[in-house]
Amino acid sequence: MLMKNKKLFLILLFLVFIVLLSFGRVADNSFINFDDTAYITENIHIQSGFNVDTIQWALTTTYFSYWHPLTWLSHMLDWKFFGAKPAGHHVVNVLFHIGAVIFVFLFLNKTTGNLWASAFAATFFAIHPLRVESVAWASERKDVLGMFFGAGCLYIYAFYCQAPKLSKYLLCLTMFVLALMSKPTMITLPFVLLLLDYWPLQRWHKAPEDPLRNTLRPTAKIIGEKIPFFCLTIAVCMITFWAQNRDGQVASLEFLPFVNRLSNALVSYTFYLKNTLWPYNLSIFYPYEYSLPLWKTFVAGIILVTTTFGALYYIKRVPFLFTGWFIYLITLVPVVGFIQSGGQAMADRYTYLPSIGLVIIFTWAFLSTMKTKRTRKKILFPVATIIIISMAFLTWRQCGYWNNSIEIFSLALRATQNNFLAHNSRGIAYGETGQFQKAVDDFDKAISFKPDYFKAYNNRGLAYTKSGQYQKAIHDFTEAINLKPDYAKAYSNRSHVFLHQGNMIEGCNDAQKACSLGICSTLEQAKLKGLCK
Repeated sequence: MLMKNKKLFLILLFLVFIVLLSFGRVADNSFINFDDTAYITENIHIQSGFNVDTIQWALTTTYFSYWHPLTWLSHMLDWKFFGAKPAGHHVVNVLFHIGAVIFVFLFLNKTTGNLWASAFAATFFAIHPLRVESVAWASERKDVLGMFFGAGCLYIYAFYCQAPKLSKYLLCLTMFVLALMSKPTMITLPFVLLLLDYWPLQRWHKAPEDPLRNTLRPTAKIIGEKIPFFCLTIAVCMITFWAQNRDGQVASLEFLPFVNRLSNALVSYTFYLKNTLWPYNLSIFYPYEYSLPLWKTFVAGIILVTTTFGALYYIKRVPFLFTGWFIYLITLVPVVGFIQSGGQAMADRYTYLPSIGLVIIFTWAFLSTMKTKRTRKKILFPVATIIIISMAFLTWRQCGYWNNSIEIFSLALRATQNNFLAHNSRGIAYGETGQFQKAVDDFDKAISFKPDYFKAYNNRGLAYTKSGQYQKAIHDFTEAINLKPDYAKAYSNRSHVFLHQGNMIEGCNDAQKACSLGICSTLEQAKLKGLCK
């Protein structure tokens, strides 16, 4: 027992060390201009500290199309301690990731009894390059926070299944609530619990075969105890869909034909499989492909159907394949592009929870091919070492790309094609560093890829304004307003140019319009200078 505890302690130390080694450089990274502004650097609620008003806002707002009050409170706490210094925000993300990794390892070890397999699985999960987006991106606090509580929920559930007690059940349910309050996509956890009941917990097998009445009782208990979990899932689904429909976040996908969304979902599943096995050309943003090649959809469908059939056919012989595969399939449903909970069809961060299923498959499948201890010692250890070193290096390198907005969006442009958002975001970063011509070039490309991209017109107008090309700026702000008549920023920016040129009537009209849409700073400044009444 003492030796076992010593090994356990050493593995925990190793997990902490390897995560810090792989992700440690994020402490030197800056905020980026994609979501970090709305979540942190320009969010007045986050920067107002803890008080009755901000706490009430965090608990009730669906700002940014999500209800995740715990995430907002976490950002508030970060700002209180670290302010505008990004290092502290990034380090906290790493710490939450370490906590999630430890919970995953402890859960696998407790439920499978295989210490070394659990250690490798947790390590692979911890330092895979697909984790970088969740950890290195400050505004993805919701990801690491949600996974921390979600993995904690799994670990506590293992204790509950071993010795069912109300206190353990309530603690497990509480962890699930905290996970939902961190990130709504954790709604799939109840399905994960049901799958884990089959393997490795084997609760479904414990029901006696006869009489029939005795078989149904344990089954009813397993399903019945999940009812509160599913009720919470339904409630959060309703809140999320309401918030995103209200803010128009799903509109672009909602009106796509059924066939297009199904095709995207199939390809997304295989896309994540490929990136798990070969994490190359990762991007912060993957443009939505509205017309996928038929062959790509066909191949993806064959892979998914074949693997699903195999998982069901060999369910008794290789139960880990059934559990791992269906964890992967089910936990991707909210974000795979068919039933969409966000405006982006694919993203590396979407693999955070689903990757647990793949890790289970890869680890126990490889383990099952090694029949003898001698073979395992000769093959498993060196192969596992090579994989871990490779993953650690790739993750360390990937973290470096997140150093600033220019680096991360330049990587996205190398990895993808027609990436309008990456050009727009890099253009903003160039503008902030005074490289206005580079900024304009990026905005030009963004508009060429997406002619109705009103934000790019507004941003190009700002670049023209800062470089003294006022007529071009007015033209772009006007085009942005034509594309989006309620775009307050464009009215505000155009009013600045008009006022600067001495066109008081147009300038004050735009300032008043911007104020009516929620941006009153321009009008207030004009009034202070006596330019507008």
